[in-house]
Amino acid sequence: MKQAPGLGRLPSWMIWGAYALVWLMAPLVLDSSLSQTLLAQTGIAIIACLSFNLLLGQGGMLSFGHAVYTGMGAFLAMHTLNRVSAGWPLPVSLIPLVGGLGSLLLALLLGWVTTKKSGTAFAMITFGMGELVWAGALMFPGVFGGEAGVAGNRVAGPAVLGVSFGPQIQVVYLISAYTLVCTGLMFALTRTPLGHLLNAVRDNPERVAFVGYNPQMVRYLGFAISAFFAGVAGGLAALNFELVTADVLSAHRSGAYLLFTVLGGTGYFVGPIIGAVLMVLSFVLLSSLTQAWLLYVGLLFVGMVLLAPGGVAALVLAQGRVLRQAGAWRALGAAYLALVLAAGLALTGLVTLVEMLYHLQQLAALGPVLRLGGVLLDVQQPGPWLAAGLLLLLGLGCLTLSHRIVVQRHQRWLALAAPCGMPAAGGALNGKGAPP
Repeated sequence: MKQAPGLGRLPSWMIWGAYALVWLMAPLVLDSSLSQTLLAQTGIAIIACLSFNLLLGQGGMLSFGHAVYTGMGAFLAMHTLNRVSAGWPLPVSLIPLVGGLGSLLLALLLGWVTTKKSGTAFAMITFGMGELVWAGALMFPGVFGGEAGVAGNRVAGPAVLGVSFGPQIQVVYLISAYTLVCTGLMFALTRTPLGHLLNAVRDNPERVAFVGYNPQMVRYLGFAISAFFAGVAGGLAALNFELVTADVLSAHRSGAYLLFTVLGGTGYFVGPIIGAVLMVLSFVLLSSLTQAWLLYVGLLFVGMVLLAPGGVAALVLAQGRVLRQAGAWRALGAAYLALVLAAGLALTGLVTLVEMLYHLQQLAALGPVLRLGGVLLDVQQPGPWLAAGLLLLLGLGCLTLSHRIVVQRHQRWLALAAPCGMPAAGGALNGKGAPP
């Protein structure tokens, strides 16, 4: 797994110091209820997506059942929390570790069978395991609470140094601490011999076996470590929401981890962090703004896979590498601005069409007039449909033209920069590491 280009030039203490400062100051600066909800869920999602990327990005193991380990960690943490409320002498702050250890034990049991295969077979086995566990959760309501789930009260046991985890900001700081530590541990794992072996098994398992290592054992260890961190994320979610339902074990939840980790970028360590932020923004903010939020997420995912398969991280970092070169802003700035404006134009037309279509399906309840961005649109009249369609077509045309101009100017700038001894940034306009 690659380190972000450009960030590698900075001292590691500066990068990690900035990361820690963000988690230290964000709960104080963003002190509204919505902001702290977003921060808490973002920290949990970062741990979950990074743990998933230990499988996919680090070890090449595509899992469709990762929610089994976040969910089981959440259930075990909630049952432990209820025992603490009944008198168990365990600090509430350590309950996420209980969830992690529980998921680790489950992965040690299921992982030996799961990691016997790789590739498509591994993906299908994880999907089957996930469906089995999810069905079992519905069959055993005494353990999993049935459709109502299992609830608890995180204000349990004596307060330590005045911290009772009643106020939300105390929970946010607990999640921040776990997020910082887990991020550091998972990054350190990528630099260990086991992390390099996972990369080798991902790229060429036959050669790994030839030099004397067992590829299945490498996958098994990586699988178990990933499950531990997933269980920690589940335990933190249990403390944050004080309720765990069978939905946390569903294939829908596993698909979300897969989708947003790939969207963020599996090839860079920062990619799953970006994906986690996008996941929380989609689930919390975008879903509250429009009923079509899943459609927008799906379109974004398809577009990124087609145009920038390296994900958001690869795309953004590649453009940053280009624009950091001397004279790049002067040569490419206007073309990039035109590209952004064209994308905004096309997006405006697309959003208008989608929102009018959704409004049309609920015409009897909502009436014919749609308010979108302060503009009133009558969905029963042809004018708004024609205007939105023309806007979309115009935006797509401008987007194609501006992209072509960016590519031409980029190639011309590289040709002029090369005789001057400037390092070529490599045409990284599409996140693939090569010119489009």
